[in-house]
Amino acid sequence: MEYYRTKDILHMMKVLRHRNIKNTLLYTQLVKFKENDEFICKVARTPEEIQELIEAGFEFVLEKDGLAYFRKRK
Repeated sequence: MEYYRTKDILHMMKVLRHRNIKNTLLYTQLVKFKENDEFICKVARTPEEIQELIEAGFEFVLEKDGLAYFRKRK
């Protein structure tokens, strides 16, 4: 479930305390991802708004026209 949430193989390697990434890959191959994952999307205009979103667990997606776009899984 942690790998489904983070999709970070190196994080999982540390969580599972594996010394070899090959061992971690064996377990993470069992995870099935949904193709239509749902996200909460937010737009930040100021550095303070950006900081709040990052602290709330949102991930940066892109910046366009001076606006920063973020998302977080539901």
